[in-house]
Amino acid sequence: MSGLGGINHSAPLKSQPALSTVVPLNSFGNVLLFLFNVTLASAIVVVNFSVLLAIMVNRSLRGENRFMYMLSTCCSDICSGVSYYYVGVLDVQDMYDSATWTHYVAPTFLGLSYMAILAAQADRYHAVIAPLKYSQRMTWNRTLLIILAYWLYAFFMVALNNLLTVGVSKRLTSIGAFVSNIFTVVIMIGLNIRLFLIAKYQLEREPPSMEREQKHSSVILIIIVAMSFLCTWLPFILHIIVCNFAGSTCYVFRNEGTDPLRILPRVNALVTPLLYIRGCMVLRSTLLTKVWKLCCGTWRQLMAYSLELLHHGVNGSLSEPPLAL
Repeated sequence: MSGLGGINHSAPLKSQPALSTVVPLNSFGNVLLFLFNVTLASAIVVVNFSVLLAIMVNRSLRGENRFMYMLSTCCSDICSGVSYYYVGVLDVQDMYDSATWTHYVAPTFLGLSYMAILAAQADRYHAVIAPLKYSQRMTWNRTLLIILAYWLYAFFMVALNNLLTVGVSKRLTSIGAFVSNIFTVVIMIGLNIRLFLIAKYQLEREPPSMEREQKHSSVILIIIVAMSFLCTWLPFILHIIVCNFAGSTCYVFRNEGTDPLRILPRVNALVTPLLYIRGCMVLRSTLLTKVWKLCCGTWRQLMAYSLELLHHGVNGSLSEPPLAL
């Protein structure tokens, strides 16, 4: 997504033939930071992939529009986690003038999460203020088209930034960052407040029922997810806005993995699926009974068979395999 990368253009072009770790592993604090980034990248991938599998194996979840946005968020966050093994674990500056940048791919995955959450919030807002029109207009296929549209837009902007000259790309990104960051933050905060007030008023008028509780939990969940998103993104966005207004160069950290303003959006990529798991009972049940239980069972089978093979190597005999793999 253009404007969400917050790329700094002040660093000179550097030749970096060999990559090292994000910080030299010569002190206890540096080792802790390195392990934190590795753990964060791993947790993002594992948790988001688990939620993705849970949605894929449950037909009722796949049939709801909100879970399709959730699926889109998980896909982009998995890619963010994988890319963080590079930009967060190694000594990398993901900027135009850096020899180690990702050609705008890594920040685009974060931007896709941004757009997915904004689209999901707009979807819930539409469902609350006009439930009858929403059920007629927002079919499952149209929801998929919206998701496809912002994925195509994001990578169109990636291609555009890589095809244009560096000077033009810098100007395009700077203008996009300034405009989109301000407008999307204002829109998201405004939608949160209005969605909460409308939902509170409407739900209070409805008699107690299972459908009412589902609507209430759905609205509360997307509001909490959006607020969590703002809390982790606002420091980074406000930093860029202030730098643009001041016309000064933003402070540059040594690399991506030591910049707290760039680490926070990655933390959100872990927090978001955890909030989905905590706030949705059906998703949590599917995750525990069909995904994690199956994975744990497969892991136990592999470990048992490995121990049997080891026993065979020691004693020179192998009984029939205890488990069918």
